[in-house]
Amino acid sequence: MPLTDPRVDAYIEKSQPFARPILRHLRQLVHKASPDITETIKWGFPNFEYKGLLCSMAAFKAHCAFGFWKAALMQDAGKFLEPMGKTAMGHFNRLTSVDDLPSDKIMISYIKEAVGLNELKVAVPKKKPASKESVPVHEAFTTTLKKNTKASANFEKMSASFQKDYHLWINEAKTEAMRTRRIETAIEWILERKGRNWKYERP
Repeated sequence: MPLTDPRVDAYIEKSQPFARPILRHLRQLVHKASPDITETIKWGFPNFEYKGLLCSMAAFKAHCAFGFWKAALMQDAGKFLEPMGKTAMGHFNRLTSVDDLPSDKIMISYIKEAVGLNELKVAVPKKKPASKESVPVHEAFTTTLKKNTKASANFEKMSASFQKDYHLWINEAKTEAMRTRRIETAIEWILERKGRNWKYERP
């Protein structure tokens, strides 16, 4: 029997109607890939563990997200993994239905690969320290932050390196559309006091 957590059941039931079948399907795939994977709630959303953090899923107002903690180390043979934060919190873009996911066979192969990385205790390379040079502040980002009182307050309370990571990420967007998506994602994370690279930080 898969080691499930009743808090995950509660999370799914409280999610938007469109999100529930997506979350249930993802949960089913995770446990199908390995009966040794356990569930927990961290940072307010479901996480799956096997000898450490493995993957996570989350539901928002209009989309869901699913991602791997060691995606940067995965081979991604099918080229399905999006860079985290490029279009959403996870690695499979903004999920609005089960049809947005790759096939079950592909998803299970990815989950098994993630299990293998944890089995081998492969570590994600440590992030390089942020340089001390100043970073330009993008007007669109600051304007959006000011419109959200809670996000703005959270951002101001955070360290200079925390703020710099977000400014760099926004500035590096190659198009206005990409910048807009990154700003939306940044606000979601800042509301939860998450750093730009929170997925690779140890809980």
